[in-house]
Amino acid sequence: MARRKLVVGNWKMHGVAADIADIQAIAAAAAQYPAVESGLCLPATLIERAVRAVPGFPIGAEDVHFADKGAYTGCVSAAMLRDAGATMTIVGHSERREAQHEKDEDVRAKAEAALAAGLLTILCVGESLLVREGGDAISTVEKQLDASVPRDSGPARLAIAYEPIWAIGTGRTPTIDDIAEMHAALRQRLQAAYGDAGQNIRILYGGSVKPGNASEIFSVMDVDGALVGGASLKAADFVPIIEAAALKA
Repeated sequence: MARRKLVVGNWKMHGVAADIADIQAIAAAAAQYPAVESGLCLPATLIERAVRAVPGFPIGAEDVHFADKGAYTGCVSAAMLRDAGATMTIVGHSERREAQHEKDEDVRAKAEAALAAGLLTILCVGESLLVREGGDAISTVEKQLDASVPRDSGPARLAIAYEPIWAIGTGRTPTIDDIAEMHAALRQRLQAAYGDAGQNIRILYGGSVKPGNASEIFSVMDVDGALVGGASLKAADFVPIIEAAALKA
């Protein structure tokens, strides 16, 4: 069975109440492409308001804590996200791995907590420019994936996002051959970890995905969608990416 395309926006540290109108515009337009599963991962301050504004459209978080509750000032648990109406979350984004010094074991714990709470969990992996230029991109990302994927939870609601760090927000992207090679390697590792179930896990590409390059990227085998940053902030940019995915569905 073909994997349903998944296109998710990551708003990062953008978005206030005035931006609810953009979320409504995105949700309304995305409804025209039911073959694609789409959604937005928003700052925690917007989640509940967005859920109320666009009922039925998937809204998620940009991170989650591994604990159910406790003395973790400033953190948000999976139960809290569910209570706010979120249905998905990102874990292990490179901006958190680097700036917040998150390790693979932290990412795995977060993924397990999110999956246990029933959240669609998008687990990010990716290499730096130094690693890419050194010829170690495949082996580095494989090791990162192996150490980050949850073992205590089933993979049914797990997705992987390959985001080359050097391409995020820079306008640069790997070649189509580079993307194909990395996604094929990730598929093999997922099958090694989960057996036949690893064939059903969606692998997204992220890193300067735009309306102008989305169609070509979605044509690559084992690219099952996209995790989109800046281009997800406005319907005029994000909806054409969803449309491109629908044409490849």
